[in-house]
Amino acid sequence: MADAARTDRPGLPPLSPEVLADGRVTFRIHAPAAREVLVWGEWEGHEVPLTRDEDGVWFATIGPLVPDLYGYGFRVDGLSLPDPGNTWMKPMRSPTTSVLEVPGRGDLPHDFRDVAHGDLRLLTYRSGALGRLRRLRVYTPPGYDDSAGRYPVLYLLHGAGDNEATWTDLGRAHLIADNLIASGAAKPLIIVMTDGHAYVEREWSPEGRRRNIDSLRRDLIEDVIPLVEGRFRACGERSNRAIAGLSMGGGQAVSIGLNHLELFSHVAGFSSYVGPPREAVAAALDAPEAVNAALSCFWLAIGEDDFLLDDAEAFHQELRSVGIEHHYHITSGDHSWRVWRRYLAQLLPLLFVEGPA
Repeated sequence: MADAARTDRPGLPPLSPEVLADGRVTFRIHAPAAREVLVWGEWEGHEVPLTRDEDGVWFATIGPLVPDLYGYGFRVDGLSLPDPGNTWMKPMRSPTTSVLEVPGRGDLPHDFRDVAHGDLRLLTYRSGALGRLRRLRVYTPPGYDDSAGRYPVLYLLHGAGDNEATWTDLGRAHLIADNLIASGAAKPLIIVMTDGHAYVEREWSPEGRRRNIDSLRRDLIEDVIPLVEGRFRACGERSNRAIAGLSMGGGQAVSIGLNHLELFSHVAGFSSYVGPPREAVAAALDAPEAVNAALSCFWLAIGEDDFLLDDAEAFHQELRSVGIEHHYHITSGDHSWRVWRRYLAQLLPLLFVEGPA
C-alpha cells in the first residue's frame, strides 16, 4: 500500500521531512532496491526503522518531538546519507547529516526574534603557519558598523567532522548572541569561528590529535588573531579574549587556552575531550596559582548521558586535586547540538564581566 500522506512531487524526492502540527515528523526516502532503511537523529531512541510502500518509498513517523533543531540522516543497507528531500544540511567534512526544525513558541535561545541582529562575515585567508588557504566566519554584533568602539572576542571551536560553518548553520551562535545582547544578558562581542581540522591527514590516534591541536594553535596565534585584530575593531588585550569549543573543539580550547594564559582570560569546554593522557595541559596542572590568577572564567559542562562523561569527570577531579578553580556542570542531555546550543547561551553572559564568573 502506498503512503497516502506523501505529496506527489514528479521528478523530485518524496516530501521529507514533514513536520506535523502536533510535533510529529514523517521521514521518506525512495529506495526501491533497499533491504533495510533506518532514520537516526538527535532524539530519544536515536534509530527508527522505516517501512517500504508499494512504490519503493520508505517512511516512518516519529514523535512528537519537543521544539528544537535536530540533526538526522538515513542508513540505507548500512550506508549513511543525508535526506535527499531536504536542502538543509549540516556543514561537515563528509556530509551525512540533514537538519530539521520543530518550531515552538519562539522562546528557545537560538530562535530568530524581532531584535537587532548582527552580521556574519565570511573570510578566506592564507595561513602562513599551515601554508594553505583557510576560511573564517566572523560574527559582529548589532550596531558594529555604526559605532567606533572596540569589542571583546570569543574564538569558538567546533567538533570532530564539522567545519567553520557548523556553529552558525546548526549551532545558531549568531542568533543566540543577538538574543542575549538584545536582552542585556550578554555584552556585545565578536565571535570568530575557524576550521578546527588544521592537521590535514585524517589520523585520529593520540599523535594525530596532538598534531591537530598544535597546528590549530599555530594557525590561531600566528594568523587568525592578527587577522581579526587587524581587520576588525577587536580589543587587543588578553582580558578581552575568550576561547571555547565543543567535543574536539572543547579539548582544543582547553589545551590552547591553558597553555596561553598570556592571550586568553576566559576558557570554556562543552563535552570536551581532553585526554587522558593529559600532556596537553600538564604545564597548567603544574602551575595552578598561575592559572587561577590569569583566568576570569574557566567553565566546563557535559551532559549526564554523554559518552565522554567519564573523561570529563576525571579531568574535573584532577583540576580539583591540584587546586585549579573552575566551574563544572553536569546537565541533562547527551553528545549533541541540542546540548551545546544551550551551553553557549549559558556561557555568553559570563564572558567579559568584572571579577570571576
